[in-house]
Formats: sequence, structure tokens, C-alpha cells
Amino acid sequence: MPSTHLSLHYHVVFSTKDRIRSIQRDWRARLHAYLGGIAQNLNGIPEAIGGVEDHVHLLLGLRATHCLADVIRDLKANSSGWVHKETGDPAFAWQEGYGAFTVSAQLTGQVREYIAKQEEHHRVRTFQEEYVEFLKRGMVEYDERYLW
Repeated sequence: MPSTHLSLHYHVVFSTKDRIRSIQRDWRARLHAYLGGIAQNLNGIPEAIGGVEDHVHLLLGLRATHCLADVIRDLKANSSGWVHKETGDPAFAWQEGYGAFTVSAQLTGQVREYIAKQEEHHRVRTFQEEYVEFLKRGMVEYDERYLW
């Protein structure tokens, strides 16, 4: 084949350190927009970004040359710096780990809708319940002792 064609979509989830509810409603949308800008600066495609007080969801289109761990590292480092500067909260931090799940192109619309409805979704389900469901659906092995 003379050229390369890819469809690489990732649903990424990460939480605030110790799942502290520190992402305030009055600046949350700006944080999500900033995360999207970071993704664009990394030459990725921010397809959807949302979340609630203690975690974020990102649907990202990435290139074959991206290293997912590096993208996540840069997203977390740059956005936590932004939070420190914009909100004056020097204690804000992201949890060390993250979840990342591949998404087929046909399902990106459903994931976008899921991300857009985070506040509604978390009225009835905790982050912990949601995350364990992602792991099970993705057939990811895990040890409950190391999740939280």
C-alpha cells in the first residue's frame, strides 16, 4: 500500500488526586477547553471533553506517531499548571493513573454523547462504579486493591 490510513480514537478517563471534588463548575468548561487546546498542540484531535468535579473524560483522535502515555502526561502536567495559575489552587493535582479505551469509529458518536451527559450520569452513579464498568466492558484485568 503506498500510504497509511488510520482511525485511532481513545476514550481517556482520569481523576483528580484522591478523587477530591476540586473541579469547580465556574471554571470547568474553561478547563475542558484548555485540555482540548493541549491535545491540538500535540497534533491530536479533541473530539469531546467533559466531566464533573472529580474526573474528566476525553475522546481523542491520535496519530500512529503518538505515544499515549506521553500525551496523557502532557495533558495532565499542562492542565494542572493552568488550574494553579487560573484558580490560585496550588493543591490541585491529577491522580497518577488513567484509563484509556479504544473506540471504533462507528461508536464515537455514542461516546461523545456519553461525555456530554456526565453531570446527568453522575447523579445516579459514582465515578468508582463507572470506572469499574469501563474496565469490565473493556475486558481489562485489574486488582481492586490498586484502583483507589
